[in-house]
Amino acid sequence: MPREARKISKSKIYHVMIRGINQQNIFADDEDYEKFMAILDTYHKKIGYEIYAYCLMGNHVHLLIKEGKEILSNTMKRIGASYVYWYNWQYNRKGHLFQDRYKSEAVEDDAYFLTVLRYIHQNPLKAGLTDDIGSYKWSSYKEYTSETKRVNVDFVLSLFAKEKDKAIEKFKRFNYESNNDQCLEVTEKKKTLSDKKIRQLVLKKFDIDVASFHDVPSKTQIEVLKYLKKLDGSSLRQLSRLTGLTVNKIFKV
Repeated sequence: MPREARKISKSKIYHVMIRGINQQNIFADDEDYEKFMAILDTYHKKIGYEIYAYCLMGNHVHLLIKEGKEILSNTMKRIGASYVYWYNWQYNRKGHLFQDRYKSEAVEDDAYFLTVLRYIHQNPLKAGLTDDIGSYKWSSYKEYTSETKRVNVDFVLSLFAKEKDKAIEKFKRFNYESNNDQCLEVTEKKKTLSDKKIRQLVLKKFDIDVASFHDVPSKTQIEVLKYLKKLDGSSLRQLSRLTGLTVNKIFKV
C-alpha cells in the first residue's frame, strides 16, 4: 500500500516522533543522549530550525519543532543519519536503528501547540520513568527554569504572560496539570481488549458495572484498577475513558 502523504503545516510547526526499530532502545547510556542533543545543536546552527520542546526516551524521541531553511523531511534525514552513523560506530553494529519514517503531525494553533508541549514533557511521567517531570534529565522542561537554553523559551512563555516570572509560574502549573491529552503516540502491534471485554471481566470478577465506577468505594476502585492494569491488551487511555478517571490518577495506582 502507498504511504499516506504527510499533512503540511501552515505554521511550519510539527510534533515529530522517531523510534527504534523493533521497539529496541536507541540510547544505551548518557553518552548516547548527549550525542543526540549535540547533533540537534549542530543542525540548529546550520538550518535554523526552532525547537520548543523535546523528550528523549529509551526507545523513542519526541520533538516540537519549526522548520528552518529546509523542509522538515530533509532535516529529519540529516539528524537521523548522523545519529545512526555515530551509534553504529560506537557499538560496532550495522544496519537500521530507526523504525520506518519518522512520524509527524501538523501543529496549527496555540491551543494544540501547548497541548503537545505538555504531552512531551509529561511523557516520562506517564511512562513511569519519574515521579516529577522537573527531575527528568532528558527533556526540555528544565530549560524553562534554568540558564540552559536549547529551546525557544521566550516564544512559549509569551503564550502564558507578558511578565517572565508570571509566565514561568503559569507554565509550571500548566505542565503539571492532570489531563487526557492525546497526541502522536508510540503505537505497538499488540493484543488489545475491547471495551465490552473489559466490562465483562470487571463484572465477573468484582460484580461491578464499570459505568458506575465513580460510585464504587475508593479502596475497591484501586483494587479493580490494579487488576485491569495487569491485563495484556488494556491501555491507560482506554481505562480512563471507561472509568471516567484521569490517566494520571490511573497511572499512579
